[in-house]
Amino acid sequence: MKGNLILFFILCSIVVKAQDKALAYIATYKDIAISEMQRTGVPAAITLAQGLVESGCGEGDLCKRSNNHFGIKCKNDWVGERVYHDDDTKSECFRSYSNGMDSYKDHSDFLKNRPPYSSLFKLDPVDYESWAKGLKKAGYATEKDYPQKLIKVINDYNLNQFSLIALHRTIDDSKNVIASIDSKNIQSRGINLRDSITSDSSITHSDIKDTILGELIIPVSKSKETKQIVFTPSEVKEDSVTFINTNYKDTISNESSLVHYPSGVFVINHSKVTFVKEGTSLLAIANQYNIALAKLLEYNDLVDDDVTTISQLIYLEPKQIKGLNETHVVGKNETLTMISQVEGVRLERILVYNKLKKNSILKTGDKILLHPPVIMRSVVTKKPV
Repeated sequence: MKGNLILFFILCSIVVKAQDKALAYIATYKDIAISEMQRTGVPAAITLAQGLVESGCGEGDLCKRSNNHFGIKCKNDWVGERVYHDDDTKSECFRSYSNGMDSYKDHSDFLKNRPPYSSLFKLDPVDYESWAKGLKKAGYATEKDYPQKLIKVINDYNLNQFSLIALHRTIDDSKNVIASIDSKNIQSRGINLRDSITSDSSITHSDIKDTILGELIIPVSKSKETKQIVFTPSEVKEDSVTFINTNYKDTISNESSLVHYPSGVFVINHSKVTFVKEGTSLLAIANQYNIALAKLLEYNDLVDDDVTTISQLIYLEPKQIKGLNETHVVGKNETLTMISQVEGVRLERILVYNKLKKNSILKTGDKILLHPPVIMRSVVTKKPV
């Protein structure tokens, strides 16, 4: 038992340190990953996951020697700096960069411009499971479990949020988004070490070894992953990736209106939110997240609803008084309530900013203010004489 306790504390220390390294790496490179997705279409989630795994959170030997975050080898067309590193064989030639940003840009160009990876760009950019499997199929890595490694990292650190930011925000706006990872959420996704020691006293050093990806140690979950729901324009089916239409029932047939969100709790405009399917009990949501039902209804501009009548975003705390963007361009069949939910801005504020009523009919292409108009700002900020 004493040996198990010692091992428990060792595991705790290893996992915490690994998480700290991973979070620091994500904070450093999330913006370039977002920017590269906007430039080339390579999903930010995939880029960050590959960077974490291939470079060992930036601390692998190859990365330290050459700023090569993705293990890209020289190839015949490479004319830049190079280093030699043991990989599949001894002293293989790897590309060398002056800094990490150059490595990220070259990684995007490498995938974008090489025929073996062309089919990946036909995939949904937030379908990270298909991208991970496609990379393996195209020959990016030789490890049999390479896709699973990427998928696990994306799930553990909620990396798909950065692909969403790239799709729906500019790089400047994304700097205002809360991009830090909720450590409690990470721990809930990872291994419960105390329960594992209690329920399984046969933990060995090989169990620790199995969690190591290069020099990045990923918490292992022994619980079965919950199936999630996939929403498509024409059908609802089960899968392990969430594709969600946030423009609700009246636009579900419009494929251009599709927006994709991760499962579980994520952040829009600094407010915590989750996406639930039609028929979900609002009382159950309130109980799950320890929120009074009246408050949950208030946060989402709902009135005495028992269950959700459509698949929709549900905020778990108050929305903000202004948006990340100055304006929102109205899409087909969008309402002010929908815009409030999608942008994470309080509905009553949007009504005031635009001098509209809740049931005002909008036209496609209209611009809805998400910030106070200039004249209102000047009145508010004017100093007394």
